[in-house]
Amino acid sequence: MKNFLSGLVKPFAAADSDNLKKIRYFLKEWVVPVVIALIIVLFLNRFVFILVTVPTGSMENTIIPGDRLYVNELFDADNAKRGDILVFKSDELDDKRLVKRLIGLPGETVEIKSDGSIFVDGKKIEEPYAAETHGEEKSFTIPANSYFFLGDNRPISYDARYWNEPYINKDKVIGKVVFRFFPLNRIGKVK
Repeated sequence: MKNFLSGLVKPFAAADSDNLKKIRYFLKEWVVPVVIALIIVLFLNRFVFILVTVPTGSMENTIIPGDRLYVNELFDADNAKRGDILVFKSDELDDKRLVKRLIGLPGETVEIKSDGSIFVDGKKIEEPYAAETHGEEKSFTIPANSYFFLGDNRPISYDARYWNEPYINKDKVIGKVVFRFFPLNRIGKVK
């Protein structure tokens, strides 16, 4: 009888050992890497990138409502270039986060013509991303340490053309839009 019982216990012990090896393998090969990846993503989201969801059509067709974007918070506003898509806060709009295209840099004069064309310091800039619009002519001289932003969908964008204070101080710049991660059919770098 003793031999019979020990014969039954040995296969169960071997099966337990195999199951333990499978569990260790699963933990080592799947759980640990996934946990490490989540920690990295949380760190990047907290200190390097923020996630922004675009609620309006002011940047169509470059960015459409519902697009989810990664924004690089380590971006230095002093390195901003005309054409960059930046996220910033507006004092005029109760510190709401806005996503717009940078058009005017400190010290420049931006002229908006009635046909919608934009001139910076007397030179017309090419804007293949901008929706055509017509309106009144306006001129803006950007103060030091400030920027001038417009939406790409000019006919509907509520932007610097209409704000009481059209200039955004560089301290209000949060970061640069670098990547669209949703929807999946539009995933990729944002230009």
